[in-house]
Amino acid sequence: MAGTTSSPEAVKKLLENMQGDLRGLSLECRKKFPPVKEAAESGIIKVKTIAARNTDILAALKENSSEVVQPFLMGCGTKEPKITQLCLAAIQRLMSHEVVSEVAAGNVINMLWQLMENSLEELKLLQTVLVLLTTNTVVHDEALSKAIVLCFRLHFTKDNITNNTAAATVRQVVTVVFERVVAEDEHYKDIVEQPVGIQGNSNRRSVSTLKPCAKDAYMLFQDLCQLVNADAPYWLVGMTEMTRTFGLELLESVLNDFPQVFLQHQEFSFLLKERVCPLVIKLFSPNIKFRQGSNTSSSPAPVEKPYFPICMRLLRVVSVLIKQFYSLLVTECEIFLSLLVKFLDADKPQWLRAVAVESIHRLCVQPQLLRSFCQSYDMKQHSTKVFRDIVNALGSFIQSLFLVPNTGNAAVAASQTGGNVPVSTASAQTNPGMLGMSGGVTVLPAFEYRGTWIPILSISAQGSAKATYLEMLDKVEPPTIPEGYAMSVAFHCLLDLVRGITNMIEEELGQVETDSPIAPSDAQSSPSQFSDPQDFHSASDQTDKETVSRAVWEEMVNACWCGLLAALSLLLDASTDEAATENILKAELTMAALCGKLGLVTSRDAFITAICKGSLPPHYALTVLNTTTAALSNKTYSIQGQNVQMISPSSESHQQVVAVGQPLALQPQGTVMLTSKNIQCMRTLLSLAHCHGAVLGTSWQLVLATLQHLVWILGLKPGVGGALKPGRAVEGPSTVLTTAVMTDLPVISNILSRLFESSQYLDDVSLHHLINALCSLSLEAMDMAYGNNKEPSLFAVAKLLETGLVNMHRIEILWRPLTGHLLEVCQHPNSRMREWGAEALTSLIKAGLTFNHEPPLSQNQRLQLLLLNPLKELSNINHPDIRLKQLECVLQILQSQGDSLGPGWPLVLGVMGAIRSDQGESLIRTAFQCLQLVVTDFLPTMPCTCLQIVVDVAGSFGLHNQELNISLTSIGLLWNISDYFFQRGEMIEKELNKEEAVQQKQAEEKGITLNRPFHPAPPFDCLWLCLYAKLGELCVDPRPAVRKSAGQTLFSTIGAHGTLLQHSTWHTVIWKVLFHLLDRVRESSTTADKEKIESGGGNILIHHSRDTAEKQWAETWVLTLAGVARIFNTRRYLLQSLGDFSQAWDVLLDHIQSAALSKNNEVSLAALKSFQEILQIVSPVREMEKPDTPPAINVPVPVLIGTVTATGLGRSFMRTDSIGERIGRYNATEPPAVTDEIEDLDLWWAAWNSWFRIGSESTKPPVSCDKMTFIPSQPFLTALIQIFPALYQHIKTGFSMDDLQKLGVILHGAISVPISSDASPFILPSYTEAVLTSLQEAVLTALDVLQKAICVGSESMQIMYPAIFDQLLAFVEFSCKPPQYGQLETKNIANAKYNQAEWVALNYVPFAERSLEVVVDLYQKTACHKAVVNERVLQNIIKTLRMPLSLKYACPSESTWKLAVSSLLKVLSIGLPVARQHASSGKFDSMWPELANTFENFLFTKSSPPDNLSIQEFQRNESIDVEVVQLISTEILPYANFIPKEFVGQIMTMLNRGSIHSQSSSFTEAEIDIRMREEFSKMCFETLLQFSFSNKVTTPQEGYISRMALSVLLKRSQDVLYRYIEDERLSGKCPLPRQQVTEIIFVLKAVSTLIDSLKKTQPENVDANTWAQVIALYPTLVECITCSSSEVCSALKEALVPFKDFMHPPASKVQNGES
Repeated sequence: MAGTTSSPEAVKKLLENMQGDLRGLSLECRKKFPPVKEAAESGIIKVKTIAARNTDILAALKENSSEVVQPFLMGCGTKEPKITQLCLAAIQRLMSHEVVSEVAAGNVINMLWQLMENSLEELKLLQTVLVLLTTNTVVHDEALSKAIVLCFRLHFTKDNITNNTAAATVRQVVTVVFERVVAEDEHYKDIVEQPVGIQGNSNRRSVSTLKPCAKDAYMLFQDLCQLVNADAPYWLVGMTEMTRTFGLELLESVLNDFPQVFLQHQEFSFLLKERVCPLVIKLFSPNIKFRQGSNTSSSPAPVEKPYFPICMRLLRVVSVLIKQFYSLLVTECEIFLSLLVKFLDADKPQWLRAVAVESIHRLCVQPQLLRSFCQSYDMKQHSTKVFRDIVNALGSFIQSLFLVPNTGNAAVAASQTGGNVPVSTASAQTNPGMLGMSGGVTVLPAFEYRGTWIPILSISAQGSAKATYLEMLDKVEPPTIPEGYAMSVAFHCLLDLVRGITNMIEEELGQVETDSPIAPSDAQSSPSQFSDPQDFHSASDQTDKETVSRAVWEEMVNACWCGLLAALSLLLDASTDEAATENILKAELTMAALCGKLGLVTSRDAFITAICKGSLPPHYALTVLNTTTAALSNKTYSIQGQNVQMISPSSESHQQVVAVGQPLALQPQGTVMLTSKNIQCMRTLLSLAHCHGAVLGTSWQLVLATLQHLVWILGLKPGVGGALKPGRAVEGPSTVLTTAVMTDLPVISNILSRLFESSQYLDDVSLHHLINALCSLSLEAMDMAYGNNKEPSLFAVAKLLETGLVNMHRIEILWRPLTGHLLEVCQHPNSRMREWGAEALTSLIKAGLTFNHEPPLSQNQRLQLLLLNPLKELSNINHPDIRLKQLECVLQILQSQGDSLGPGWPLVLGVMGAIRSDQGESLIRTAFQCLQLVVTDFLPTMPCTCLQIVVDVAGSFGLHNQELNISLTSIGLLWNISDYFFQRGEMIEKELNKEEAVQQKQAEEKGITLNRPFHPAPPFDCLWLCLYAKLGELCVDPRPAVRKSAGQTLFSTIGAHGTLLQHSTWHTVIWKVLFHLLDRVRESSTTADKEKIESGGGNILIHHSRDTAEKQWAETWVLTLAGVARIFNTRRYLLQSLGDFSQAWDVLLDHIQSAALSKNNEVSLAALKSFQEILQIVSPVREMEKPDTPPAINVPVPVLIGTVTATGLGRSFMRTDSIGERIGRYNATEPPAVTDEIEDLDLWWAAWNSWFRIGSESTKPPVSCDKMTFIPSQPFLTALIQIFPALYQHIKTGFSMDDLQKLGVILHGAISVPISSDASPFILPSYTEAVLTSLQEAVLTALDVLQKAICVGSESMQIMYPAIFDQLLAFVEFSCKPPQYGQLETKNIANAKYNQAEWVALNYVPFAERSLEVVVDLYQKTACHKAVVNERVLQNIIKTLRMPLSLKYACPSESTWKLAVSSLLKVLSIGLPVARQHASSGKFDSMWPELANTFENFLFTKSSPPDNLSIQEFQRNESIDVEVVQLISTEILPYANFIPKEFVGQIMTMLNRGSIHSQSSSFTEAEIDIRMREEFSKMCFETLLQFSFSNKVTTPQEGYISRMALSVLLKRSQDVLYRYIEDERLSGKCPLPRQQVTEIIFVLKAVSTLIDSLKKTQPENVDANTWAQVIALYPTLVECITCSSSEVCSALKEALVPFKDFMHPPASKVQNGES
């Protein structure tokens, strides 16, 4: 100000203005007040003079100010308004330029006083006073007090405006007075002066030690106290009246604005203690004594009623005192605070409680202050627990608002909620998106509790205590407090209290943690005035200070937590507003966290319990909470006579239901509802756990239990990795969720997951707390899930998994408790429960293995085994679902970590191997997938010592009988494994040997023997033997397909990879593996069940050839035998050098024999196949490079017929090395020993004996013959016979007649075996075809081989020819007389309807015929052979042929007799000359009668030709007869002299018979249809005549025989003719019987034939008598001409024609015709 007013322009303007004012004054006063006018004019001159004389005009003015001001004062004295105003304005201008001296100022004040007393220009007066006091400090002491009194006086005028202005002026003046003190102190602050002790200070009027301004202030303040106390003032003389309210306001403003004045000056401090505090306490008394009765409104007021304006101001003063001067007034403050607490009592008036709450609110926003309370009172021994009381009082206050609603409130509450409206409408929420938005109603945020409805008003920003009623300085009557106001303030008190305390303590905690151990002593964050000085100095050491601080913090928390919790819980329950709820929860959360940080377990748990209870539906029975809250609930904290009751939550809280779910309990209990508030609490709980997990310790149990229940009610189900996802409830009324909560759920589940993710930041101890809590939760859940199939709570398990996953980096510290517990879960009977246990466990194992550990797992095998161990433990659990998880886990581990398992392999393989057959298909299948993966991908990466485990496991899968495909595939795996062994043989061998050496050494050190299977074979061979043994076991599996596959694989591996074995190991292979297997198979096959198996499981149809167990075993036997035989074949050289080869050979032959004789076609046939196979071995050739496969044997072995397919193996052999190489591999030094021929021969003769035994046993006809008789099959017999040629090659040198006999027996037996009728269509040719069966071919081939061998053999061998002929001829007989097979009844195939006959005899005709051809063929070669001649072979042939020839048309097949005839002709053409040669020896004597009989039987057969024989056929057959006669005429009769006479006689008789058409004198019915053999008759006649009438007749007897025959013939003809003529005449018109006509025709033809023959004969051979007889027939023939039959006529014509040759002219001399 001085700067602007002292500039030359301003001064100049001031002078001008002054002069103008004076001029104006003189003008106004000119008429009425001349003195004033004069004074004004002289004033003008004075001013001019001053201005002219002085350089510093303002200073000069100030000196002369009394004179300068004088005219204006006089002007004011006129009391003329206009003039007064002008003067006051001028005075103000002077003042504002600070040109008024002290004296002048005094004058001015006096003048103003007069004006005041006259009530003139009151506002101007006040203005002037204000300007006077504020512009400078010239007014002191009495003048000042007078000025102040003046203002006070004006305050109490009748005029409102004046009053108010005066009040404002007073306030300003009081402020100015104190501001001067501040300025003064500032001015003197550098001058240190000795403080003077104040002793009682009796002199109240002046305080000598104070400087001027301070003195004024002191006097003023002292008088204000006097005035408020209604005492006379000491200094403010002239006061007429004063109000307490105004006085209190002034006191408050001074105390509030200038605390430093009171704190720095002891005088002022003294005033505070001595004057202000007693005053306040005294004024409070009506409030304290007052009790509000139950009917306040009607009863007369007590003595003195509390007065709102005073009470309210007192409270303001108290607030200031506590806030600013607490350190001075510790004791007094205790009283004030206790009063404040009392004012909250329910029996105090509403307004009083409201302002009290506002005052408390002011304290609550000052945490340092609260801390001081705590230190000063609560922590001192015999002191009131003020801090605790405040908090508890707030709690009680809040409760009282709910419990004792005044009438007004109740009405409001009812109107607000509409009385008892059902929850649904009243629950309308302001939250957008919630259901409650119906009809656009917005409901106020409020608390509601047991019908009491209290709205929440927004009061002040958090942390500032902006009061409403403490500011109502203008109200005299107590205001009506709006509904909910007090509650809202109290609510904010609590929130600010919590916020303040926690922020303060946490800040200090933070500092303590960050500070260095020894820190400067001012590190304490509380202002010094609040802490006792000695605190500071003793705490020179940081740690002491820390313990002190910690004690304070703990005391603060302990003091307030009960009250806070009680109040907050109640509010939480009553809150219907989301924001309010949020605040309450935040407060509870911060308190819980704070308690946790300070390690105050009880209080921490109490707060957490409260949040937990809030999260759950009302009355939710949760044991964890009930046990922990037993300590808190239903117990009243008695706090110095105040009761803070823990109110249990009310159920009918008007909250919106957002979810309905099922409680997690043993018995289903209907549903529970979750409100939005529960969800809010849940989120708080999550946030608590998330942010403050480290301090939760044992309360994790509470938190997690609650979360578990909530998660359950909301229907969150665990998903991958343990995160919970919204899912449907499995049973019961499914969870109902509103859309609001649906959108929240993902968020909640996300927070839940993050909560457990954050466990990675917990220290080890906290982490263990968390895991223990989860484990015990899980145990509870397990207990609940026992014995019922309800959905269990999986929360704990899922979260254990999540925790484990995020703490992988330190997994070792928690692995054992974690997996130990999960393994228990896996054994739980409830499937869902254990499924999750397994899910968690396997996920952890997988994660553990894939995690990037430090050091990596490959270098930390202990950790790797630790991680894998639980996987193995799972194998002890029998639940299939668990095992499935276990195996899936193994599969995934293999897929991701297979290469790096190393020492973990035995564990992993053990898991696969632990699966048993009874554990279900899917399990086995999964385990098997793992194994497949191992075999295909990981064999090279695993240690070689594990290979044997792989073989065992693969073998065990083969034996599983659940799923056939798996067994089969596992056999395939064994093949792959063997292949792997083969390819990596050297490497594996090396590694195994190394390992063996190590183990051997360890064993020796321990003094035990090394025990492993197949010891002492080298380890690599043992591996092979294990493989073979496994396959061997599989070869006797109950399932045929497995046996088949295993067998094929076994033999393939031995075949393909056997070369790797050590020589000596082969001994084990043969005896322990192969023969052992054969024994077992033979035993099983012979004992197998013959019951029919209907179907092969499922809908598989079984082929009839496999529909009994026996037949299925047969297949196995076949395969095994073939396999062993092949090994004997291919590895012969190797095996022969083993030493006991001949025993092995015998055992093998024995097996072949028992198989061949088994009553099963398939087996027996295959046995022969194997027999063939081992016979194809040639004796070893001497070169080293002998090829692996023997060359084709040079004997034609017929190809087998198609139905018998070779049971070859599906796999071709992998490699064929030369034998030499191979043998060289075993003993490189010596060449292979060539076995002796002799030893070889022994082997072959053993084979021959076996063959003979098989043959004789199998072809022996059965003794009895019932349906079950076993008859060997054709293919079997064929194969049997086919073996002989090959076998014979090896034994022919020693083959004797006995052997041939044996062979014959077998061949004959084999041929005579019938065929079963159902097989016959496949084996038999159709009857008409002349085809041999394979068996017959084979028999003939065998004989062929023999005869060829004999042919080139020695003389001694040739004696076998007749035996061969015998054999063949026996076969020829079959054409007419099929062989019998024991008693078996067979039907000829022609008349067997296939379904009637069990057995069908073969069509032996083609065979017999072929045999006959062979006989003829052979005979042609050997006719002259000595043995053949001696053994009467020819006779035997003829004898054999006699049968078909004599049967002729009765033969089974027409071809037979025709072939027989042609064969006979061929044989005779060769044999007769030989016979004639040896005529003299008599060797052929017996042959002739045989031959004669044969001719006769054939030419005059007893069988009649079939009816359907055509003329052409008949003629053809006749020509055959003619051929025979021709043979007689060319080959026999010409040599009659070499031939016995009887024989010739027989021939002649025979020819005689042939020449006559009919042999019987009377024709019978049966012979009617015989056609005449005219050609034959002719031929006979001719032959007869030729030989009868030839010149060469040697004996008369012969000629006599012929003539005799002729005459008989002619005589008979004559008789026939006569009888015919007679009958014809008698019969008249009737035709004669057919046979008679035929007869006459026959005779007529015979006559014509006879005449022809006679003509051809030499005339001298014909007897004259004969001619006479012929001619004598003529008349008789002529007689016949009259016959009616045309046939007879034509025959007659033929008969008559030849007689023309007898027509000669008569001779001259007639002789007598009688003889």
